[in-house]
Amino acid sequence: MNDPTTIIEVLLVEDDPGDVLMTQEAFEHNKVANRLSVVNDGVSALEYLRKEGQYADVPTPDLVLLDLNLPRMDGREVLAALKADEELRKIPVVVLTTSEAEEDVVRSYSLYANAFVTKPVDFDRFIDVVRQIDDFFVSVVRLPSR
Repeated sequence: MNDPTTIIEVLLVEDDPGDVLMTQEAFEHNKVANRLSVVNDGVSALEYLRKEGQYADVPTPDLVLLDLNLPRMDGREVLAALKADEELRKIPVVVLTTSEAEEDVVRSYSLYANAFVTKPVDFDRFIDVVRQIDDFFVSVVRLPSR
């Protein structure tokens, strides 16, 4: 388990402003003390993770919430690049997407996603799902040290 006083850095990779807002509200609603950073496309996600350009001084995320359908580089490509990188592959990745396609589930796990979660459309259910992800990765799972 993680130290409950430790703030977990979460990177949300999501291009839909409504889903970004719902995730931010879910963090606030659940009184999640963890820090949520957001990037809106796959290229920016890799720049953030690699601390390139404008992201040179960002903290390394402890957890990535990754949408599959992203502009410039889709989530599958981001996941493949992240897990192929010696330094980044230890960061847990939860695919958080609207897709329910079996091929997306199988491909995500083949690319070493740590979990695949289909986004609920209902706001209350969405909040509950984000809370459960947070509870699991903060309270149950031991994350690697930064």
